[in-house]
Amino acid sequence: MSRVAIIGGGISGLAAAYYCSRDGHECTLIEQVSRLGGVIRTESVDGCLVEAGPDSFVAQKPWALELIRDLSLDADVIRSNDSLRKTYILRRGRLVPMPEGLYLMIPTATRPIAASSLLGWSTKLKMALELLRRPSGELPDRSVAEFVRDHYGAEAVDYLAEPLLAGIYGGDAADLSIQSVLPRFVEWERRYGSVTRGLLANRPAPASGEKPPLFLSLRNGMQQLVDALERAIAGRVRILMGQAHHVEPLEDGYRISVAGQALECEHLIVATPAHAAAALLRNVDEPLAGLLAGIRYHSSVTVALGYDRPTFRHPLNGFGFLVPKVERNLLAACTWVGTKFSHRVPEDRVLLRAFVPAGIADILLERPDHFFVASAREELSNLMAVNESPRFTRVYRWQRSMAQYTVGHEKRLAEIKARLDRRPTLHLAGNAYLGIGVPDCIHTAQLAAAAIQTGVAVPVR
Repeated sequence: MSRVAIIGGGISGLAAAYYCSRDGHECTLIEQVSRLGGVIRTESVDGCLVEAGPDSFVAQKPWALELIRDLSLDADVIRSNDSLRKTYILRRGRLVPMPEGLYLMIPTATRPIAASSLLGWSTKLKMALELLRRPSGELPDRSVAEFVRDHYGAEAVDYLAEPLLAGIYGGDAADLSIQSVLPRFVEWERRYGSVTRGLLANRPAPASGEKPPLFLSLRNGMQQLVDALERAIAGRVRILMGQAHHVEPLEDGYRISVAGQALECEHLIVATPAHAAAALLRNVDEPLAGLLAGIRYHSSVTVALGYDRPTFRHPLNGFGFLVPKVERNLLAACTWVGTKFSHRVPEDRVLLRAFVPAGIADILLERPDHFFVASAREELSNLMAVNESPRFTRVYRWQRSMAQYTVGHEKRLAEIKARLDRRPTLHLAGNAYLGIGVPDCIHTAQLAAAAIQTGVAVPVR
């Protein structure tokens, strides 16, 4: 049994505490604010379940569902209403549905894309001719924008790649690394030349029966996962509420200064954002701290607005809309919550979640709530003719919470791994490494716990 300290009480740190304590280790979890869960937080407002952070997780990645099953929450897993899934893109002031037959920005069906008004004919022609591309060998890491522009044209960047990735990563397609964000696309390009042909060749055969959902969540919101983890570690994990100020290496572990006391441990898991990890680890490994400090982060702001359904006029026939940067004022996206997860909104209510994009959120983060509410209402009036007064509003701010996988991220990860190889009792977890979603964060916690349990270092990538 080892003494393990975990700094950071978000989903990564909570999951690490769960796995390590389950393995029999003596664990202390350190969190600087008064609640656990990080950006995962669910509120019940006027009969609606309002998510302050992520509302779901991608079903394709298994790690969140594995943890949910471990916690006996299987019966509370719910699916997104994929039969109603339709996403609109703002084009010249109009909300235009994304055509069927697109996998992100890759075309897989000719007729619906040809009939769509979202893209011009020159882009449609370039998409068709992309099928003729041949492999050209290994290429250096590029931005998503460069990659998509090369294969499908500038319009596909502006009206597909940029708004889609802004909604997922909170970042700019001109900065994000194609190798880190969409590695399968790079592999298909390498093998086939044509990314479209690569997708078609590797698309699984249609399964009989019900199609798997795109998103999964929990009946009582994502907070249900946090609450279950807290119950699971109660009595097994010591929880210290206070900021860790200093980490000092010892011959057989680490000493952490927190809440006016010194805590010693044999293994340390740092499950904070990378910039916070960098500050903590300056005295442990300065080159590692420098690498972590180089991982960029953006802030995010979400505005939730609840309305009376009987007086709400706009049809909610989809999951919501995205606003490309070339058309953007304040909002980057809006989710129509009751369509995506019907049980979260009573039949006589409407719940909208509007998102302020990275960059803008960083600049305006300290503006008062009424500024964001008024700005969101003005844009919703212009885009959806929503002029009703909301029954309630909520504004959620998350400062420097969204890691950005910029060009060169893979090289940085390799260098981080090389530094960690020198310190097998130091572990990293969080959204800065393997992916930014809830399953990815849980996966980093699993890897850290496995390394402690087996004594074999597990790479971050």
